[in-house]
Amino acid sequence: MFTGIIEEVGTIRSVMAGGRSGEIAVNAAKVIADTKVGDSIAVNGVCLTVTALAPWGFTADVMPETLRRTALGSLGVGDTVNLERAMPANGRFGGHIVSGHIDGTGTISAVTKDEIAVRFRIRAAKEILDLIIEKGSVCIDGISLTVTDLDNESFGVSIIPHTAAETTLLHKRVGSCVNLENDVIGKYVQRLMSIDRKRESKTEITVGFLAEHGFI
Repeated sequence: MFTGIIEEVGTIRSVMAGGRSGEIAVNAAKVIADTKVGDSIAVNGVCLTVTALAPWGFTADVMPETLRRTALGSLGVGDTVNLERAMPANGRFGGHIVSGHIDGTGTISAVTKDEIAVRFRIRAAKEILDLIIEKGSVCIDGISLTVTDLDNESFGVSIIPHTAAETTLLHKRVGSCVNLENDVIGKYVQRLMSIDRKRESKTEITVGFLAEHGFI
């Protein structure tokens, strides 16, 4: 589990593609300080398993499902990425519950200055937007952010100078693709409600059903 509080901005050292999967190497310092092979590090919000460590950073495998679901496939040597180690059991919970399992990608449609802040507009698919609420949490490229507003095609977030300085968001431009992870609580609620509706649609109204639910 992660929190969406970025610890370090790393740089892609190499990308090795092998068919539909591959391996990436990331230059990093802080996140490898107490990391072991097999530990998890979120790279632009994608939970990856460390396969090797080196003085310059770490490597991780990227499987086909990850490339299909995320924007990692578009990364090249020299690109910067947001990094966060998995949250320790005794760690501080600074952001929100982030699994590192990307739900899909979005596209930046606008970037505007708002006094000390910078506002980003993100276009996303309906299944992503259905799980977003105003003032709720969303994870963009691994960053825990608060939704300022939303409509049928997009949603907005606003970042303060500290977030801008500690993450890669200001390196993005209109048209850039970003990884999106919805709030996991919302996903569970949606799933459970869907199951309940399916059960209700198949339920026959009987005397036993009415008695069980307090109507008799």
